[in-house]
Formats: sequence, structure tokens, C-alpha cells
Amino acid sequence: MIRGLELAREFYFQHGRDMLESKFPAYRSRIACGLAGEGSDCLGYDDLVSQDHDFGPGFCMWLTDEDEEKIGAALRAAYMELPDSFMGYRTRDPRSYGEQRLSAMRISSFYLRFTGLAQAPATLEQWRRIPESFLSAATSGAVFVDESGEFSKIREALLAFYPEDVRLKKIAARAAVMAQAGQYNYGRCLRRGEEVAAHAALAEFIKAACSMVYLLNRKYMPFYKWAHHGLKDMTVAPEVFALLSELCKSSTSPERKTALIESICIVVVKALGAQNLTDIDDAFLAAQAPEIVKRIRDDTLRRMHVMAE
Repeated sequence: MIRGLELAREFYFQHGRDMLESKFPAYRSRIACGLAGEGSDCLGYDDLVSQDHDFGPGFCMWLTDEDEEKIGAALRAAYMELPDSFMGYRTRDPRSYGEQRLSAMRISSFYLRFTGLAQAPATLEQWRRIPESFLSAATSGAVFVDESGEFSKIREALLAFYPEDVRLKKIAARAAVMAQAGQYNYGRCLRRGEEVAAHAALAEFIKAACSMVYLLNRKYMPFYKWAHHGLKDMTVAPEVFALLSELCKSSTSPERKTALIESICIVVVKALGAQNLTDIDDAFLAAQAPEIVKRIRDDTLRRMHVMAE
């Protein structure tokens, strides 16, 4: 099967580029084109199951505010005149999925939608407020062409990842949650017969563990549905993918789950040490959180509650 991102690329180069050159020659070099945003195709994780909805040829055209005012409506109309099928797939209609996901849009609107800002974050507080999955979406997919560099300038600033103090604050928070939910509360809830609470604790641990690995790899964690899937590609702590897979099997006993939680925490501690984020060899991540916090230079972040992001 062809992946959605490759389908979008072929559609642009076989039809979209010609449309821009013939109908908007004065603006062609000012328009960035590609596919980014929500969807498994933008992450490169789409498969045959993904084709049951929101799948098919389509691409984005990103414009400056000035160019949007001048040609935005005409560009969207021209986009609708592109072939309604390509390589055996029905072309995605932006009217069905929202013009914010396909067709022509403002550069500022695209980033505002995901980050709350029309440009790259400029302060630690701005960085902190943006959910990881939104940053993942904003930097997903691929840019096929961007001669002006206006769209890519913001994208590259986001891809450079969090400022180090923000990354450290998040890592410390994840360590605290992993310790509280997984190493401490999961077993206690089971011993009390609180199975729902135990499942909730396990879910919190899994979410925090996935985020921890992304942060250690300096990558943004995507939407929860794809968070574990993305661990396959990690270079730091790649073992966590298989450990979480076993942890979530219904056939895995509670005793084995407890052991797997500890194994994951041991992997994390080794990764923390490799990045000089701790000076102690303690598998209980509650002990590691203060070690990480000590490395934060910004006074405001360092003084915050350890679990706050």
C-alpha cells in the first residue's frame, strides 16, 4: 500500500505544482506546500485500517497573511478544480474535513491552531503551555516546497525542541508520576482490591512513561493513540516499547506487571544517568525527580511543584 504522506507528495508534484505555476505564477515561490497537522498519515503511521476515513490525496498550501488576503479565496477555488481521484484513491475534499487541514491557509492560522501563537514560542511560559501532542502535530508530516522559508522558519524553531529548562521540568514531572502511579499506587490499589483504581494508576504510569521516553529522545509525544507506536523509532530507551507491550497484555499477571514497571523505571534511570540528569543510582523515580529539578536554572520553574509542568 502507499502511505498517505507519499500519496500527498505525488499528488502535489503531479497536479498541484502545475496549478500554481499556471494560475499563480507571481506567487508560486511565496507559497509553501506540504502535508502537516493531525492524522496518522502525517505521522507516517497510517495503514490499511487508516483508509476507512479521512484518507486520500490532498495537500496544504501555507500563505503569509498578506498573500492570503490577496489570493486565498482564488487559491482555494483552484484547489477544488484539481482531479477528484488520483492513483486509484478519491481526492480528499477540504469541505468535508475542514479547510484548516487541507487546501490554502494562513501560516499564522496553522501555528495558532496548535500552539496558540502565530509564531514560535519566545518564553519558557509559552513553551510550557503548549501540549506535547499539539507540538507533535504542528511539526508532523513534510514540507514539499518552501522557497520563501516563512513556514519552515517557525517549523524549524519548534523542531529544535523545548528549551532545556522546560524539558527538565517535564522530565522531573514524569519521573514523579511514574513513581507515584506505577511504583507506589498500582500495587497498593491491588492489595486493597481497588481494581478500577489500579487500572487508572497503570494508565497514568503508561502515559508518563511514554512521555518520558519522548522527552529523553527530544521528540514530541503524539496523540495518545500513537504514543506507544512511536516508541519503536527511539534511540534512547528503545527497550520501553517491548516492556510496555508486555505490561498491557491481558495475560500478564499483576506480579509480572509490577516487575515490568520496575524494569521500565530502571531503563529510565540509566538514560537519565547517560544524559547527566542524575548523580544517584536509585530505581525509585521519586528519588530521581529532585535530582533533575536541581539542574533547572530558571528559578520559577525550579520552585514549582515537582508534578507541575
